[in-house]
Amino acid sequence: MRVKKGFKARRRRNRILKLAKGFRGRRKNCYKRANQAVERALDYASRDRARKKRDFRALWIVRINAAARISGLSYSRLIAGLAKAQVALDRKVLADIAVTDPQGFAAIAKLAAA
Repeated sequence: MRVKKGFKARRRRNRILKLAKGFRGRRKNCYKRANQAVERALDYASRDRARKKRDFRALWIVRINAAARISGLSYSRLIAGLAKAQVALDRKVLADIAVTDPQGFAAIAKLAAA
């Protein structure tokens, strides 16, 4: 007599197939292919959560550097000057100020240059 494993196995398979929703081809409806695709996707997702932090920090640094050069400073001199002046603004906030309020950033840069 054939045994189909029943409820628990079906629930496990359905959980994987639900995660594979939106994939193309057999990867969305064939359990074995879906399982491989979902495993790989979850690996990429956990890797890219760490990478996202890295990418955003790099973007903030580029924006701060561009705004600092308009004010006549390099990025490294700006950051060193802010540390010396004990201005506790992180790169995310500095980049936001640089984009949204150029005059405010110029004032911060002047503070760092002094």
